[in-house]
Amino acid sequence: MFGCLAVYVGPRIVLILRDKPGKHPDNGVWLATTRDHHASLRGDFPSMRSIQVLGKNVTGWQVLPADAADFEESALRACDLIAAKDRRIGKIPKKKR
Repeated sequence: MFGCLAVYVGPRIVLILRDKPGKHPDNGVWLATTRDHHASLRGDFPSMRSIQVLGKNVTGWQVLPADAADFEESALRACDLIAAKDRRIGKIPKKKR
């Protein structure tokens, strides 16, 4: 997906891993979520923010930036939440036409 690695659990996309060359602000772990869950996820991931490359509109995708001081801890916490089937992370992609 756009030079990134998408991670699925069953039919649900849960993460995208992005590590483009250079210090791009959107490198890191992208969380598949919805706007409804942003506030509660910020409690678990203080450095989480909107993805800049997707434009100024807030989307369901959020990033755990690779350059954040808590990146490794946050990435591991995201994996723990996914393993625990936390419904705030993951969505079934729309069918292609």
